[in-house]
Amino acid sequence: MIVRWSLTELPEVLTEVGIERPFVIASPRWKNLDLPHVGWWAEVPSHRLEVPAVADGILAVGGGSAIDLGKYASAQTGKPVVHVPTTYSGAEWTTFYGIRSPDRVMQGGGAGALPVALVYDVDLTLDLPPDVTAGTALNGLAHCAEALYVRGHNPEGDEQALAGAPLIATALPRVLADPHDRAAREDLLRGAAHAGHALALTGLALAHAMAQALGGRYGIPHGAMNALCLPPALEFNRALVPAEVERFGKAIGGDAVARSRELALLGGFERLRDYLVPQDDLRAVAEAAAQRAGNRANPRPATADEILPLLQAIW
Repeated sequence: MIVRWSLTELPEVLTEVGIERPFVIASPRWKNLDLPHVGWWAEVPSHRLEVPAVADGILAVGGGSAIDLGKYASAQTGKPVVHVPTTYSGAEWTTFYGIRSPDRVMQGGGAGALPVALVYDVDLTLDLPPDVTAGTALNGLAHCAEALYVRGHNPEGDEQALAGAPLIATALPRVLADPHDRAAREDLLRGAAHAGHALALTGLALAHAMAQALGGRYGIPHGAMNALCLPPALEFNRALVPAEVERFGKAIGGDAVARSRELALLGGFERLRDYLVPQDDLRAVAEAAAQRAGNRANPRPATADEILPLLQAIW
């Protein structure tokens, strides 16, 4: 994977990967960027994308929704995709994706994207709102945590997770205190890049299964749900893989559960009820989460009866 750290390098990157006629996927807010394109899809998220035949590659600019849409377009057409992430989700590193309608309700997903290059630029993150900043950063933190104990975890994934977790945990409070602190934003972006790389090398576990079940059902931001679901999932997994959870805690500067909850509160994420999740639906959400691939890849898959009290604890 080609990785660059300035948007000024995008033309060279496109040349290097052999893309001359990129089809851009980016919301209208990025129309001010001078991006080469043969077409521009601005509905993000979307589930009705069409890529013109003249395009020889995809250029996705934005957060997780734009990146996932770029991966969907790549998988459907077999064309390579270059990602320019503007949040901290880490989605740019993987080949799998989820597709949502414009009202953010999950419509499906898949795999098979062909990402060939990533171009990061901290200047694209300086105006990111606090809730999106915190939510996507805590999604990245969950990637780091789960990379350390998901089934199939490996030394390379551990290395990336342990590089990303402390950067995210120390940079996020600085960014929330001063959103235009460029150095803090760059630390957070580099932490998120490590987290995304860890995700690509390993996979997802219980926290993401819970977050995906909630987000897909109610159209709630994925980052916010990961911020809420990571602490109880860590608590559950501490009984199964105590050494790995403790290792994560040391990386973020304290007890894994308490510190991750502290960071979630700092980002403004407190309870599921704040997102209008009905308490009576929690059983159905637990059953959906239990069936997700992330839960099946947990050190031991949780049953719906075990997931339900985890959801109730954060409701």
